[in-house]
Amino acid sequence: MPRPKAAFDDLFPCEFYTPEELLDENLMYSVYEIARLLQGLDADAEIDEGVEDVLLDWAIPWIMRNSEALVIAEPPNEEEPGYYGLKTDEADITDDADEMGNAEE
Repeated sequence: MPRPKAAFDDLFPCEFYTPEELLDENLMYSVYEIARLLQGLDADAEIDEGVEDVLLDWAIPWIMRNSEALVIAEPPNEEEPGYYGLKTDEADITDDADEMGNAEE
């Protein structure tokens, strides 16, 4: 149920890190690591699975909103997620459409 603003003692701006503020330009991160970083935690912080699910609710839209500033790499194996990193220049991007499965047939 919605609550009136007056029911809260303090209201804060809803601000998120920019990709440049959050990510090291030389590293790639899983969505789980990005979720932790968005909350001010270490990328490898141990957290409860339920908390991790909530953090993912923040991380996935953040990744989508900032996709133009990011690069993505395929998972290293079937058990791991893909990895995201800061796009530092166009040389970071593979230009081969076949590698992304977008080749016209």
